[in-house]
Amino acid sequence: MFARHNQIAPDRVAGLLHAAEAAARAIPPAFPLTATVAVNPFLGHARDDLATAAARLARVAGVRLTRDRACYAAAVQAGTITKADLAAALAACPHPQRPADLAALLAALSRPSPAPATLPSLADLAARATGTDWPAVIARSFGLWAAGHFDQGQALWTPAPGKGAFAAWRDWASHDLTPEIAGLAGFCAHVATAPDTAERAILRAADRLGIPEAAAETVFHRLLTELGGWAQHARAILWQAELTGGTDATLADLLAIRLIWEEALFAHAPQVATDWAATLAAHAAPITPSADQVIDAIAQEAAERAHQRTLAQRLTGAAVTGTDDGARPALQAAFCIDVRSEVIRRALEQLDPGIATIGFAGFFGLPLAHRAHGTDIARPHLPVLLQPGLGACSHAAPRAEQAARIGARAARAWGRFRQAAVSSFAFVEAAGPAYGWKLIRDSLARAPQSPPPSPPPRLDPPLDAAQKAATAAKILTAMGLMRGHARLVLLLGHGAQMTNNPQESAYHCGACGGHSGEIPARLLAQLLNDPETRAGLPAHGIALPRDTLFLAGLHDTTTDGITLYPDTPAPDHAGDIARARAWLGRAGAIACAERAGRLPGARAPQAMGARAANWAELRPEWGLAGCSAFIAAPRRATAGADLGGRAFLHSYDWRDDDGFATLELILTAPVVVASWISLQYYGSTVAPTAFGSGNKLIHNVIGGIGVTQGNGGILRTGLPWQAVQDGERLIHEPLRLSVLIEAPTTAITQVLRGHDAVRGLFDKGWLHLFALSEGRIAARYRPGLVWQA
Repeated sequence: MFARHNQIAPDRVAGLLHAAEAAARAIPPAFPLTATVAVNPFLGHARDDLATAAARLARVAGVRLTRDRACYAAAVQAGTITKADLAAALAACPHPQRPADLAALLAALSRPSPAPATLPSLADLAARATGTDWPAVIARSFGLWAAGHFDQGQALWTPAPGKGAFAAWRDWASHDLTPEIAGLAGFCAHVATAPDTAERAILRAADRLGIPEAAAETVFHRLLTELGGWAQHARAILWQAELTGGTDATLADLLAIRLIWEEALFAHAPQVATDWAATLAAHAAPITPSADQVIDAIAQEAAERAHQRTLAQRLTGAAVTGTDDGARPALQAAFCIDVRSEVIRRALEQLDPGIATIGFAGFFGLPLAHRAHGTDIARPHLPVLLQPGLGACSHAAPRAEQAARIGARAARAWGRFRQAAVSSFAFVEAAGPAYGWKLIRDSLARAPQSPPPSPPPRLDPPLDAAQKAATAAKILTAMGLMRGHARLVLLLGHGAQMTNNPQESAYHCGACGGHSGEIPARLLAQLLNDPETRAGLPAHGIALPRDTLFLAGLHDTTTDGITLYPDTPAPDHAGDIARARAWLGRAGAIACAERAGRLPGARAPQAMGARAANWAELRPEWGLAGCSAFIAAPRRATAGADLGGRAFLHSYDWRDDDGFATLELILTAPVVVASWISLQYYGSTVAPTAFGSGNKLIHNVIGGIGVTQGNGGILRTGLPWQAVQDGERLIHEPLRLSVLIEAPTTAITQVLRGHDAVRGLFDKGWLHLFALSEGRIAARYRPGLVWQA
């Protein structure tokens, strides 16, 4: 991100640039609305435990990382959190500031925890001294420029296209009179005479502001945090560049921009010098959690232990059920590990003892970059942790494809006509009455209208026969589908149908990069039905029965309807497919009824379709709210348990995992993706001002990237408040994810020993890890590759 010239630079230069890079990497990435990916907002704090991260984020963002202490006290009073839970959490706490004993902890929980106070920026100090809200002026001015600069097709004009962020901003700000009108005289000239690179600007500002190296990292982190989603968007640009071995300087550019503002405000309000010196001294102090932050972290740990105790009881009841009698399944259905699948899997299995369900990551092991019908833009349909290795498209015949592209261009042109400053009034005059009817029609909609089916996808370029067999064998092995196949095997991706929702892609498949799982499911079904694949599989130790058909489908998590895609003609399986459709319809109704009881205003399952079609619906579904556990085990370990749509369920049998390659894959990919989802919900719940997108009712989409609250300012990321609470109480209980894996502890330890980043998530407590044996919890992981029986 920064030029590497430490060998020729003074030590101070190297130290300041190192601090700037560390601050930049503490910012979590935020991906655009078109493919929203759940992100762990604490990604840059993996080296810290919860209490230490709370101390750091209190300093730079003024947020708390746990619930209000009264919530924990109420749970203790109700018996949800027991004294045993508190005692175990206290014993596990590594901090010397912890209470001396359980009595001291209980006494502390009866007192409110002080609100965290962020260290002020120079803009804050200048605001106090002058009476002008400089942080608001910066947010509005910077946000107006950033909305145009980072635009992804929404704006009709963007300033200084093709330039880097720092150069583009200098061009803009040297002519923007907004700061001067607010009272910051000479700001345009100050910008015009700023250094010509972000790196030089950062170094000059550090000198002018007197920032010592010891204080620099959290001073810089504080300023980047103040830029909210704009800094997080820049971090995502860097993330994507580094995936392909490159780099990007946008985040450094934003830091330089913000420091130029600080320079100008320090010159404007020199009377803040004493307070600024005290602030720098506070920044230079080591980050150490306070006694209150330690107490809150212990209370959070106790809440998680209480949940784990309940989960263990449910699994103990389930583990004795479900035995494999060797009979051929009547139906096999593979779902994504998404927590919403747990509900419909449970509903489907209760319809017939011959139905077997499977959990696997929703991209079905195909690392795709897909070009949809009507476009040549390739979009990744896989976790952002991975790079696409296969190309695919859903293009039709040339004439139909050309018509689709012409239609897309016409739609874009019509949209630009509606938005343009010159024509927008004419549009209202001409089309207003028709749009009034459209609003009435959409308001009265009672069921969602399914989009027309797209052409079947295909791999492009195609695989040869050997590649087909090798790819299929690898996926079937990871899924545990090497033997015992039914006549009909369903591969069911998932997506969510809803209307007028900027965060729609956040409800789709996290394993598919914020897209639905339709494309991977259809492509895998085609691959596994391909005669060349079938012919090559025996060489990999897998023999599919001649009468086994793989059929793709899509589970709509908003309505619990399931669409099947008969891309491969199979007249001999007409009866099997008809029976499967009937089962899926009944299971969907059961699942829908269960979910309707949790949604405010749903009242009956019939209301779920109307919610999907209602353009004014704030909560079309709950998404992954409530997620709290990840379980990798044979289905028999969980099949009898009602897990309430709160568990990611990955099918895994360690006895079939030669060399534990699948175990390594699970720990380094699906577990990490699930942790990102879990911690995004956690952060959006406990620290919504920093990691949530605020109130949906006043959202405006900016540049196709994200949303702001109101008509401009700082970009907001994360989940809206309506996604985690129902208007009266929290629906998502903020708990760090409990990961349960049925495998020998020696094998799990060996995987962790080879992956420091994954091990760190468990060592620092961002995830909890348990080993299962025959479906029961047998051991808890403790930091340092230690297991507690």
